[in-house]
Amino acid sequence: MRLRDLREDRDLTQKQVADFLSIKQNTYSQYENGVRQLPIDLLIRLSRYYTVSTDYILELTNVPEPYPQKAKKALIFA
Repeated sequence: MRLRDLREDRDLTQKQVADFLSIKQNTYSQYENGVRQLPIDLLIRLSRYYTVSTDYILELTNVPEPYPQKAKKALIFA
């Protein structure tokens, strides 16, 4: 995963990212070092935080841009 690279590119500490995620710094460190598996909800939050796709974090693509949001359809009540 690219967690460390994303964090360091933005000059953030593990503590700052952990605080954003409302978790302990040592837990975040375990995610970053691959000791513990990153939960999907935190993966999504990090992708939004860094404005990258989840696939980019997971190293499934080298394109960092996030996918476009789907337009929400207006509900029509008859």
